[in-house]
Amino acid sequence: MSKAAELAALIANVNKGSSLGNKNLIINGGMTVAQRSTSEASKTTVDGYVCLDRWSIQTGSVGTFTHSQSSDVPSGYGFSNSVKFDCTTADASPDYGLIRQRFEGQNVQVLRKGTSSAVPVTLSFWVKSNLTGNFQVNLQDIDTSGSRHIGATYSISSADTWEKKEITFAGDTTGALDNDNAASFNIEWWLAAGSTYNSGSVPTSWAAESNANRAAGLNVSIGSSTDNEFYLTGVQLEIGEKATEFEHEPFETTLHKCERYFCKSYNYAHAVGTASYFGMRGTDLEENNQGSGYREKYDLMFPMRMRNSPTVTVYDSAGTVNKCNYYISAGSHPNKAMTVSAAKDTCFGGYNDRTTTIGGWRVHFAADAEL
Repeated sequence: MSKAAELAALIANVNKGSSLGNKNLIINGGMTVAQRSTSEASKTTVDGYVCLDRWSIQTGSVGTFTHSQSSDVPSGYGFSNSVKFDCTTADASPDYGLIRQRFEGQNVQVLRKGTSSAVPVTLSFWVKSNLTGNFQVNLQDIDTSGSRHIGATYSISSADTWEKKEITFAGDTTGALDNDNAASFNIEWWLAAGSTYNSGSVPTSWAAESNANRAAGLNVSIGSSTDNEFYLTGVQLEIGEKATEFEHEPFETTLHKCERYFCKSYNYAHAVGTASYFGMRGTDLEENNQGSGYREKYDLMFPMRMRNSPTVTVYDSAGTVNKCNYYISAGSHPNKAMTVSAAKDTCFGGYNDRTTTIGGWRVHFAADAEL
């Protein structure tokens, strides 16, 4: 797109309700943040978050995969990472396989869905695969009774070549999205599907959701061969009928957005459960020693306010779940019982019931408030 065309598209999108900053409704569209892990192998049935923050994977009877953060990216566009699916065990009879991002209702009120002024949106992204053929991507309203969706197909025409796709979806005047912090809206990219999901027709206009239509335009399967790979990056969803250049943002800005949904005490490069002392949180290590039977409670703060009260899991320095380290004059002692209590959106409480005289305690944590 020329600079003149880019400017014209941006002006058109601003007039439709976008802004010069924060135009992208997607979080982590550049695939830069991966707090949980940068690579997870031997994944078969998956329903949730594996590596890349804010990107949920759903697979069933589609084969075995390694999911990872990759450095393979389109050249010359400022990207550093992509998400990669690598089939390691094939399954010729798939059920379903997709990657999606979910949105809080309060973050997509700008769509004006369910009103007469509902706005169109344009989805743009870069894809690469050895598979050539037709794929399908959908928008989903999961608030409206029975759910509603709209979909489109896109083609990968050149094997092992990065291609940019741009798709505009009409606004939906039916079914308002709840203005709250719960899941209201999804985007899903289909990579494999059986007859339950591909026996209908592509929902090219907003309609009541039918499973048979969700992957009706898909004619490839990511799990059909161990030669198969799929990459995705540069994902942007913006108001208007034209795609504009991807909105790059500082790494710490993206990380901060992701920490609303998932955060950890570990150093960024350390996966949850790593054996490490760095980043452990807890009580004052030099406080007066307390005797057996003393319960010391302490609140640990999250780096930012989370979406809701998260599920908190704690680890000691050896990576043992539900354990902490206690401290006495002889040093640090892992593998001591730890109880999590009263998790809220800003912090969680924890305590150790002592069976000996100790000083303070330290613990690692992971907090999950994902949609």
